[in-house]
Amino acid sequence: MADTRIIDVTLDERTILWRSADIEQERRIAIFDLLEGNHFRPLRDHADGYAGPYKLALSVEEGRLALALAREDGTPLETLVLALGRFRRPIKDYFAICDSYYQAIRSATAAQIETVDMARRGIHNEAAELLRERLDGKIEIDFDTARRLFTLICVLHIKG
Repeated sequence: MADTRIIDVTLDERTILWRSADIEQERRIAIFDLLEGNHFRPLRDHADGYAGPYKLALSVEEGRLALALAREDGTPLETLVLALGRFRRPIKDYFAICDSYYQAIRSATAAQIETVDMARRGIHNEAAELLRERLDGKIEIDFDTARRLFTLICVLHIKG
């Protein structure tokens, strides 16, 4: 029986040059939530019929996102590579709105914080849909999994 979920996720720490306490907290929450509940089903059949669960390693090299999939025992299965060009704007927008959000929670009114948070969620949701679109035909994921993976993709793009 298929076990269509991620049981472990790692980020290529070599790509992450710096992260604030806020970003580190976002990373921890995204990984925790992702592992608590996700739907992740590669659409390519493996010769031996392996159908999960999966270990996932995310990295960015030369403007491309690599999703290295492995079996539960760590044996590599395949690596999917996605061009990140279409994600540049959502990542930039997400960083900008997150900065505004972190500033707002320190000094703004509740109404101002809510407004910024709604904008942040909107950008995050659009980026999650873009990720699902880019993975279409390769990996089936649900919306919540896409949101959490987008958060982790953003963490990989922090340059300082």
